[in-house]
Amino acid sequence: MTTLDTGPAAAPRVSFFNDPVIRGIIYQVVVAGLLIAFIVWIVGNTAANLAAQNKTTGFDFLWKTAGFDISFALFPWSRASFYWEAFLVGITNTLLVAFVGIIFATMLGFTIGIARLSSNFIVSRLATVYVETIRNIPLLLQLFFWYFAVLKAMPSVRESILLPFDSFINQRGIFVPRPMPDEQFGFVWIGVALAILAIIALRFWAKKRLETTGRRFPVFLSSVALLIVLPGLVWFASGASVAFEPPVLERFNFKGGIQLPPEFVALLFGLSIYTASFIAETVRAGIQAVNKGQTEAAQSLGLKEGDRLRLVIVPQAMRVIIPPLTSQYLNLTKNSSLGAAIGYPELVNVFAGTALNQTGRAIECIALTMLVYLIFSLLTSVIMNWYNARVSLVER
Repeated sequence: MTTLDTGPAAAPRVSFFNDPVIRGIIYQVVVAGLLIAFIVWIVGNTAANLAAQNKTTGFDFLWKTAGFDISFALFPWSRASFYWEAFLVGITNTLLVAFVGIIFATMLGFTIGIARLSSNFIVSRLATVYVETIRNIPLLLQLFFWYFAVLKAMPSVRESILLPFDSFINQRGIFVPRPMPDEQFGFVWIGVALAILAIIALRFWAKKRLETTGRRFPVFLSSVALLIVLPGLVWFASGASVAFEPPVLERFNFKGGIQLPPEFVALLFGLSIYTASFIAETVRAGIQAVNKGQTEAAQSLGLKEGDRLRLVIVPQAMRVIIPPLTSQYLNLTKNSSLGAAIGYPELVNVFAGTALNQTGRAIECIALTMLVYLIFSLLTSVIMNWYNARVSLVER
């Protein structure tokens, strides 16, 4: 009796070089080998050139005295400080202008972006003029404008312009009162922390309530009330107080208060206004990407224009807005290095400029500076990607 073999047919054998799996492994090994050889050649060539110029390498210079002044620092600095302290001054100054700039640019960009879609002719055209003017002028020229044409053109110290809350502005910057909380004020910060925890718990409770009953709770207004009332009660109960030290004009300059140097103000203005023009376009595109049917559905439910925008349009538009918004935050952080052009002591100016010129350690200074910007960018991307995952659509 003859039996038929009905099992699966064996795959035809192919030659060694035509196997796609083996061929892929060979290509990867070749590319990795070329990359390693290139790195070895770069390192060896650099070491040979440094030896020919009788230059040493290493990071031992970080523990040597810097011997130069820095015009603006967030912690005590003197000419006797070390190079690693100059490195920290550059990092903190860069973080300060980037963090505050991102907040200002986001607020201004969202406002301008929504204004571009306004039904009011004048408001929408003014927003359009802002975007088309600011984003088409190089950032460096805008920094020069704010620094040389606006802030450096201010009156001298003796003729300072008085601003509200005992603040002054002149060609040396902006002088504002310095808050001086007493020892009991620590309890107020504890109250703020408790209020933030209460807001997080309230948000989860309101979301669960909405899912089970369909009834919406005013989370935003309740959160604002918690953030004001709870620390306020702790303030009065603890008897804490805050005194303000106003700037006082003496013979040659103001004494006391907090001085915001013109370099910092010009860089902050330039970065915020320039980046806001791109964020505005991102916001406008994100809102217009939402299907018109969503707006019509919200109208059929009787939602007002503000509620439609806040509850229906913007939450859906955020999924489109977040990825390009992340790129704008990265650009703002990296563009802060242009502060070197107007003398702001950020990382490139202090460490990759003055410290490098004094020590001659070009490779070490540039490598550390690049590493810091890389870490800043990766951290920003991680945070924004986490937020993007939270607002993205969930497949059911």
